[in-house]
Amino acid sequence: MRKVKLREGVDLANLFGPQDMHLRLIEDGLQVRVSARGDEVTLEGQPEAVGRAEHLLCELAERTIGRRQLKSEDVTRALKATEIDAPPKAEFLDPVPIFIPKGSVVPKTPTQHLYIEAIQKHDLVIGIGPAGTGKTYLAMAMALGALMRKEVSRIVLARPAVEAGERLGFLPGDMYAKVHPYLRPLYDALYGMMDTDRANRLIERGDIELAPLAFMRGRTLNDAFVILDEAQNATAEQMKMFLTRLGSNSKAVVTGDITQVDLPPDRTSGLIQVTEILRAVDGIKFIYFHEGDIVRHRLVQDIILAYNQYGNEAGNDQTSSDETK
Repeated sequence: MRKVKLREGVDLANLFGPQDMHLRLIEDGLQVRVSARGDEVTLEGQPEAVGRAEHLLCELAERTIGRRQLKSEDVTRALKATEIDAPPKAEFLDPVPIFIPKGSVVPKTPTQHLYIEAIQKHDLVIGIGPAGTGKTYLAMAMALGALMRKEVSRIVLARPAVEAGERLGFLPGDMYAKVHPYLRPLYDALYGMMDTDRANRLIERGDIELAPLAFMRGRTLNDAFVILDEAQNATAEQMKMFLTRLGSNSKAVVTGDITQVDLPPDRTSGLIQVTEILRAVDGIKFIYFHEGDIVRHRLVQDIILAYNQYGNEAGNDQTSSDETK
């Protein structure tokens, strides 16, 4: 048993949550017993689990001193961090925000924190992982921050124009109308970070450019923050073409999910290929996200885990079938 005395200034109601919900989450997540009386919390359980619970509780308490409202999702993510970084790092629990026109964005998982650090320190970062882990959103926030600070003169956002497993057929309209549906997710992320009118003005001026990947050929991108989204659908040739567009005073972030490739079977995914070709190149940083980094609806994480389990079981069944032939 261990008694933890919380320091002065901690918002106890915020820390404990409605009806002590946050304490119950810690109990369930770490298999400890938590009871509180005023600013003293008693922890009971296995020594290692009690140590993690104490560290986690103190780190969460520090966040409440800054008047930051804790949510159950924050506690759950912090618990997952104890599985990855035991104990969780203080810089993750109290991260430096990325300032954008509509406020600020902060990393919510240890991997997201490493991702932001990598973008700050490297000119080329490749983020790989499942949907909902914040790969594109955080890269967009970093790009806008760099543009606001005049570290770059423009942002270039690119995406392969590949249909996601369905035939859309002929799309009417001019070139803009034809490619716009493929770029819509980038517009959504952009409009979520700044006023629509301001974003449109920046697009009209050329300070922010959204374009299909194929439009990058033959260009040199100087003084720019470049993002390639959905890179798993870039062919090997397109990926090489994109990576060699990088000019002076430029930074590039490549994001994608190698489990959701929509290319024809006879085409190699450029994102999968670069993990082998570029893994030893100095100055390039790979960041791998996992299911624990998903920050969308809580069901998204469970859905992805279920699909992974189904895929593993199907693979094992196929292996067993082949061995019996």
